[in-house]
Amino acid sequence: MGGFFGTISKSACATDLFYGTDYNSHLGTRRGGMATLHEGVFKRSIHNLENSYFRTRFEKELAKFQGNSGIGVISDTDPQPIFINSHLGKFAIVTVAKINNLDELEKELIDKGSNFTELSSGKTNQTELIALLIVQGKTFVEGIEIVHEKIKGSCSMLLLTENGIIVARDKLGRTPILIGKKEGAYAASSEPCSFPNLDYELECNVGPGEIVLLTADKMTQLRPPNKKMQVCSFLWVYYGYPVSDYEGINVDAVRYACGMAMAKKDSAEADYVAAIPDSGIGMGLGYAEGKGIPYRRAIIKYTPTWPRSFTPANQSVRDLVAKMKLIPNRDLLKDKKVIFCDDSIVRGTQLRDNVNILYGYGAKEVHMRLGCPPILHACPFLGFSNSRSPLELIARRIVKELEGDDTKNLEKYSSTDSEQYTNMVECIREKLNITTLKFLSVEDLITAIGLPKECVCTHCYNGTSHF
Repeated sequence: MGGFFGTISKSACATDLFYGTDYNSHLGTRRGGMATLHEGVFKRSIHNLENSYFRTRFEKELAKFQGNSGIGVISDTDPQPIFINSHLGKFAIVTVAKINNLDELEKELIDKGSNFTELSSGKTNQTELIALLIVQGKTFVEGIEIVHEKIKGSCSMLLLTENGIIVARDKLGRTPILIGKKEGAYAASSEPCSFPNLDYELECNVGPGEIVLLTADKMTQLRPPNKKMQVCSFLWVYYGYPVSDYEGINVDAVRYACGMAMAKKDSAEADYVAAIPDSGIGMGLGYAEGKGIPYRRAIIKYTPTWPRSFTPANQSVRDLVAKMKLIPNRDLLKDKKVIFCDDSIVRGTQLRDNVNILYGYGAKEVHMRLGCPPILHACPFLGFSNSRSPLELIARRIVKELEGDDTKNLEKYSSTDSEQYTNMVECIREKLNITTLKFLSVEDLITAIGLPKECVCTHCYNGTSHF
């Protein structure tokens, strides 16, 4: 998906920028970039992160990032930040975005005389395209509104300008931006977990479509927020960090509530509850309490070197990461009936392999409980997974097997406890060799999050969203 961090201070900002950006590393593994502004001069570095960590790539370069303001990004798309010199002035930009009509907008800009210089794999860099749309406006605010009007998808951004950092959240707030404050400094981040250890206090959530300007001593609203919001529910299910709050709602608390809700409706018998770490842990703890049985660590994640497995582009690499990072505890598994909690099933290949390993270590029964409904639709708004085609999703493949057409009766397959839904879940269970399989309902997920249902995007489960 990607995440960013920006800070502006009365003193040198490089250390805060470096660590603040690093605290977004769980949101992507493809590229990282930082830029600072000092006496009218931008300094920038961009590095590939597919075989290394952000810190190891940038630590040796910190001395060159002089100045009191800067922006950084962890990106799963194109190289960023991008520099632009225009009638609006010089600025650097980072984005968390997904543009579904990029080719159409590229042609429109070329027809108006724009030129593109930043290419990735032969395609236009979407952050550069966003920058060129911005400079179509008479002001930065007007330019950002042009972006929000024209793109199909989503876009949140930070602009490093000579007057401060402009912070703009996606028009429907699909991705979060939070503002932190400390003495003599402000920061903006996709992840509020970046704030505490850098001594920032959470000041506010930027609203959907809201635009603010940060300087070292104040925050100025340039555009008020929109009334409608469609924040991504998968923030709380998977890619949000456990200690983070979005819209004032804590990630781990939601996962715990999801586990409690499932346990109270579940009749399965087991010796204990375990989790697939890390994103299944909160749910597992809630499930154990709701069920009244012990929680044990039957699988441990090897954290020093293995990243989250959804991010590598190559399927074989994803499978390798999924296998190598999780180490089962044979002593706890042998001859036991275990309920495992995990965040979701996307393609199913990783879970299938993990289940077979658990049986190989002596597990008597493996029951799986998932913290969200079956994923039936590829996300058109965010790049939270590398699924490009719906048929990469195991739920859609099952629909095709049952119906002969993966698009038929999707509404019924997304309706919990319908005949079609029950058949689909049973087929997934058989394919993955699981003793029993249950998914959290979309209703229970919305209840756990606690926002009005019209404010939360559930498109990937039921195709429901507001554009």
